[in-house]
Amino acid sequence: MNANASTESAGTPELLMPQALLARTAERLAAQYRGIVSEQTVERVVFESYTALRRTARIHTHLVTLAGRFAAERLSALAQSTGASTKTVPEVLFICVHNAGRSQMAAALLTHHAAGAVHVRSAGSLPAAVINPIVEQAMTEVGLDLAAEFPKPLTDDVVAAADVVISMGCGDACPVYPGKRYLDWQVADPDNHPIETVRLIRDDLDRRVKALLTELHPATT
Repeated sequence: MNANASTESAGTPELLMPQALLARTAERLAAQYRGIVSEQTVERVVFESYTALRRTARIHTHLVTLAGRFAAERLSALAQSTGASTKTVPEVLFICVHNAGRSQMAAALLTHHAAGAVHVRSAGSLPAAVINPIVEQAMTEVGLDLAAEFPKPLTDDVVAAADVVISMGCGDACPVYPGKRYLDWQVADPDNHPIETVRLIRDDLDRRVKALLTELHPATT
């Protein structure tokens, strides 16, 4: 039996098996966002999120749970971008191609250093199935655990909610919205590199996010 058989049987339509779980997820999120986002929009975002993650997933065992987390992030971003909810801290979005290396490292480092003073998201223009294990190792060495993270596709809602959008090697994939700060960081891709090189990339990103945090919140540093 292959890895996908734990949740999907042969010949079963793509969304039939998880449909009830996704519907419950949508109900829970609709209750959380009642009066902020319509139930129809919540349901659409939940099912879209599942379908988007399924395209690159290797194992589907926890895919509904991940889709729920992804949908919750998107709904939060949607509420912020439409003014239905108020931002309390600056929003930073990191983007790279696969969301499996640079953008994940940068997001984890900024989240750590900001200690709640900045809200951070990350995404990929062509997300991978999993985070690069060498990247996970390099981050574990500095006390940051990426085990619960996963690559996410880039969506308009998270870009619209961001105050600062930082791309690393994803070209013109990012939609442009007025009134936002766009930065392009020339950072090497850790893919197919040994741990020694990935450590250098990690440390480069650490310096960059600290400088960014100083600009966003001088008191934090």
